[in-house]
Amino acid sequence: MTRLKEDGRAANTISTYEFALDKLYKKIGGVRVQEASAGRVDAALRAITKDHGPTMARQCKTILRGALGMAVLVGALNSNPVNDVSPIRAKNPPAGAKALTGDQLGALLVALGGSTYCVENDLVDPITLLIATGVRRSELLAIRRQDIDLEAGTVAITGKVVRVKGDGLQRVDEAKTAAGLRTIPLPRFALDMLEKRATQPRLGTLDVIFPSTAGTLRDPNNFGKQWRKVRDDLGVAESTSHTFRKSVATLIDDEGLSARVGADHLGHRNISMTQDKYMMRGRQHSEVADLLDKAVAKKDE
Repeated sequence: MTRLKEDGRAANTISTYEFALDKLYKKIGGVRVQEASAGRVDAALRAITKDHGPTMARQCKTILRGALGMAVLVGALNSNPVNDVSPIRAKNPPAGAKALTGDQLGALLVALGGSTYCVENDLVDPITLLIATGVRRSELLAIRRQDIDLEAGTVAITGKVVRVKGDGLQRVDEAKTAAGLRTIPLPRFALDMLEKRATQPRLGTLDVIFPSTAGTLRDPNNFGKQWRKVRDDLGVAESTSHTFRKSVATLIDDEGLSARVGADHLGHRNISMTQDKYMMRGRQHSEVADLLDKAVAKKDE
C-alpha cells in the first residue's frame, strides 16, 4: 500500500484497497511469503468470493499480486503465485445500466423541470448535463465555472470529486484515466441551462457549478441517493447516473460514429472498453441482411 501511495495512485483507489485489505487479512494474514503457494492464495480468494463477492475478491487479488510481485523483485520468491490462481468469475454477471433512447431522454428533460423534488434538490441542471455529456458522476460535481466556455460551447473535464479517508470530500485534478481529462462540445439545451445558471447567485468559494446547499463540494454518493429517490416518479425506475453515460455511447453508435469517437467523448483509455461495456449489444441489425442480399444478388448475376 505504501508503494501504491508513492506511485501516486488516486486517493479513492487507496481507500478502496484499504477496505479490501481488511478482508484479506482475515483469510491469509500471518502467512509467510514463502508459504504463499498458488493453492493457498487461490483458497483465500475463493473464500473471499464466497463471503464478500467477486468484486471484493478481485480487489484482494490485485493487492496480493502487487505485494507478492515486490517479493519477487527482492528475491524472496522465484515467481508470483497469484499468476497461477483460478480466474474470479461471478455466477451472474451484472447486466449493467440500460441505455435510454433519444425519445426517453427528451421526455426525461421535460419531466425534470416539472418535478418539485428535482427543483428543490437541485437535480434538474446536473441531470441535464449528465444527459448532455455522459460524464461520470464524480466528474460532473467537480466542474467549475472556469471549465465552461459558453462562447466555444464546451466544458473541460479537469478533475473529479472523491472522498479521502480522514480528509472528507476533495476535488482532485485527475481523472480515472489520462484520457478522462478532456474537452466536450455541448448541445444547445445544455448551453441554455448553463447560461441561465451563470446568472444565479454563487454558493461557497469553490466555484463548482453544482455545489452542496452549504456551498461545499457535493457528495457523489448523496447525489446518487437523491436520484434513486425520484427516478421512479420520472418514469426511469432502473436508471442510475451511469445510465446517461451508456445512453450517450449508444446514441453515438446508432449514429454510425466510430468507437474512437465514443472513447474520446467518454474519456476511455481503450476503445475496447467503449465497445464491450458501453455500446448496446444484442440488437437486430437489418443492414446485415441487406448486405447479404446484395452479395447474393451479385453472385447470381
